[in-house]
Amino acid sequence: MRYCCTVLSVSDINKARSFYENIFGLEVCQDYGRNILFSCGLALQQDFDWLIGVSKEQVYKKPNNIEIVFEEHDFDGFLQKLNDYPSINFLGNVVEHDWGQRVIRFYDLDGHLIEVGEEMKMVIERFISDGMTLEEVSKRMDVSVDDLLKLLNYGDTCSKR
Repeated sequence: MRYCCTVLSVSDINKARSFYENIFGLEVCQDYGRNILFSCGLALQQDFDWLIGVSKEQVYKKPNNIEIVFEEHDFDGFLQKLNDYPSINFLGNVVEHDWGQRVIRFYDLDGHLIEVGEEMKMVIERFISDGMTLEEVSKRMDVSVDDLLKLLNYGDTCSKR
């Protein structure tokens, strides 16, 4: 068995597609009209109620019980890009977590919660450029030095296994 994708219910496939292509730079690898799949494994489905066999009222908007997460190398540049979309509904401001990663949360056009975080490799590099040793970064982030080195050498350790 293998994981295939995550499917999001959208009210307008064309607007949703444009949103994800323009804001995140996602590329469509399959387009079936009311269902599209991006190369990253995220899919959009118009008429989700029809697909899964429930009433429209059973497809909830803004449930706040799941989020779609992206990491961005140029986090500050991405924040500037978001300024071009004044209609975006934010869930608060930029937050810096205890481990040092900065994130912003907002909703897509259909109320799905999205988190965009600073790429973890960039967090480590920021700490090091501020004069911290790897041991100090390890303590600050509550991550082993070995795991920090993996992140520095390989970026996303989940996709490099």
